Amino acid sequence: MTYAIQAEGLVKRFKETEALAGVDLVARSGTVLGLLGPNGAGKTTAVRIFATLLRPDGGRALVAGHDVVREAGRVRALVGLTGQYAAVDENLTGTENLLMIGRLLGLPRGEARARAADLLARFQLSEAAGRATKTYSGGMRRRLDLAASLVGRPQILFLDEPTTGLDPHSRGELWELLRALVAEGVTALLTTQYLDEADRLADEIVVIDHGRVIAGGTPDELKSQVGGQVLQLRPVRPGDLARAHALVSAAAGPQTQIEGELITAPVNDPELMPAVVRRLDQAGIPVGELALRRSSLDEVFLALTGHRAAPGDGEDESEPDDDRSTARLP
Repeated sequence: MTYAIQAEGLVKRFKETEALAGVDLVARSGTVLGLLGPNGAGKTTAVRIFATLLRPDGGRALVAGHDVVREAGRVRALVGLTGQYAAVDENLTGTENLLMIGRLLGLPRGEARARAADLLARFQLSEAAGRATKTYSGGMRRRLDLAASLVGRPQILFLDEPTTGLDPHSRGELWELLRALVAEGVTALLTTQYLDEADRLADEIVVIDHGRVIAGGTPDELKSQVGGQVLQLRPVRPGDLARAHALVSAAAGPQTQIEGELITAPVNDPELMPAVVRRLDQAGIPVGELALRRSSLDEVFLALTGHRAAPGDGEDESEPDDDRSTARLP
């Protein structure tokens, strides 16, 4: 079977740092593969290798069946890349940016102009097409950046934390655009620190830490493997929060957390809830909310890596250069 994206024993070193230490992963055509991990885990290194911007030191990486080292030119013709920072020229207009990329890709001027107009319309940027990109909002720039990665009609997209710094509305708009692209058959590899983003978009997820794959599966499979259920409660009186937390921690263990006005704890024993209720009742702490729910992907991440994801951390610390990635590989 030929996968859209495949890594076998992928290794990359930067001096004394082993950014990737034998990574194996696959992405099926027409799906979204979420690549998750703490800052410095090796996510951006993997993306750069797949996009032919870095050469691996060991193992191999295939894109649509083509080796990224031996067949780099063929790979570049098939992929688009949106990095962590907008790659468009802020002094050019939206149309000029897309037209320039089309011409660099070898499109005739008329075809490049038509492609630019089509993409600007699709990304709801037609009204701003004649304005300098520096006048665009953050969400508009990211939409233009994604449009730029699509000028050459790539089969495979590499999206390296594409929504970092965007407001919820702009993130939602990019999510819808990505869903539409995947519905048309595009394959995407998405790195993100927003775990709700991975939960909503990814068909499958690979979690890496210290350059190694530590878990993989669908979002639901990961939640089932790691967490089961979570106890969630809120004391009626905010002043009881600290005491309630101490009582729940004594029953549920040190992973008990305070999140705003809520206390959450992993449930590894069906007797936990009645035990917590008894302790709170004996302590005279009334509860306004008490529920069991499934583990979130954020809690899965915490269990796997030892800490929560940190949106906006930026690229992997193990990598040498700042990534102002080109929006579309020529």
